[in-house]
Amino acid sequence: MTPVFRATNDRTFAETLIRRNMTAYYERLGWHWDTQLFAKQWGEMDSIELCVNTSRVGLLCLYRDDTAYDIRELQIDPPWQRRGLGTAAIHYVEDLARQADVASLRLRVFRINPARHLYQRLGFRVCRTDGDVITMQRTLR
Repeated sequence: MTPVFRATNDRTFAETLIRRNMTAYYERLGWHWDTQLFAKQWGEMDSIELCVNTSRVGLLCLYRDDTAYDIRELQIDPPWQRRGLGTAAIHYVEDLARQADVASLRLRVFRINPARHLYQRLGFRVCRTDGDVITMQRTLR
């Protein structure tokens, strides 16, 4: 399944999807969602929705510095998970990074989130662990 990637500024869609996907992790770890922080960070990221046919099925939020693309969010709507969309999203970011001559991709994932196994299969390596959060990186060159 190949999604279409397009820029979005729909913060409501993004926050709703993120909260739907992440609430169970937040509750299990004792974290709390901060809407004001999300609103502030939203303006600092490039946000891209994943679409299949006419359905918005996922979200990528990216931040780029001189050396890496940070994948701040990679969210796939639950009915669309396990269909290759996460892998397609990572490949999309790889292409962006190569076009921009950026050397690596970084992301953070909860230790208890099974998505970390996907990231490992796609070549990401753990570079730091801080409590419940793992920082992973993949070098592109």
